Amino acid sequence: MKRNHLVLILVVAALVLMVWSGVANYRRRKAEAQKLQQMQAMLVPVASPSSSDAASIPAEEEKSPLEGKPAPAFTLENLQGQKVSLASYKGKAVLVNFMATWCAPCKVETPWLIKLRDQYASQGFEILGISTDDLDKDDKKQNAQDKADIAKFVSNMHIDYPVLIDGDSISHPYGGVDALPTSFFVDRSGKVVASTIGLHDRDELEANIKKALAGGA
Repeated sequence: MKRNHLVLILVVAALVLMVWSGVANYRRRKAEAQKLQQMQAMLVPVASPSSSDAASIPAEEEKSPLEGKPAPAFTLENLQGQKVSLASYKGKAVLVNFMATWCAPCKVETPWLIKLRDQYASQGFEILGISTDDLDKDDKKQNAQDKADIAKFVSNMHIDYPVLIDGDSISHPYGGVDALPTSFFVDRSGKVVASTIGLHDRDELEANIKKALAGGA
C-alpha cells in the first residue's frame, strides 16, 4: 500500500514538472515572439544609420536572386588586420551576416547567432559577421577610431566568430544590402541555399543553418 502511494506521488510530481516545463517554455517563446515583432518594426535602412530609431518598415520575405547560385567571392580584413576570404571556408556551411554596430535588430539577433554557432560549430558551421560601419579612409586617426568602435561592439556583445570590416565594399555583388541585418546561408559547396532580410526568429535561423549544413556535402 505504501509502495503504491509512493509511486502515485512520483507520478504526480512528474506530471507537475512536465506542466511547469511546458508553461516556462511557452512563456519564453511568447516573450521571444513579442520581442521579434517589436524589433521587426525597427528594420534599419543601411543608407541612413541616423534614422535607425525612427525607421519602421517590415522585414522582407522575398527570396534573394542569389539563392541557388554560388555565393559571391570576397576577401576582407578582420579586426586584427588579417585578410579573410569566403573561399577559405569551402567545405563548411557559412552564414554571411551583414550587420552594423548602430543596428538595433542586429543586437537582438547577435546572441542567437552566438549560441547557434556554438551549437553547430562541431558539424562544420561558421559565421562571418560583415560590418557595414563606415570607415574613414582619408583620416588615419579617425579610421583607427572607427575600427576601435567596432572592436568595442564585438567585445561588448561577446561575439566569438570572425567579424570582417568594410562590408559596404562587397554589398553590390550580394544584391545591394539595403537593410540590416541581412544574412546569406551558404552550403558546403559554396552555394547560397537561403537568405533573410531583417530580424527573423531563432527557429528560422536554425532551420536555415541546418539547410546549409545538409547542402553540398
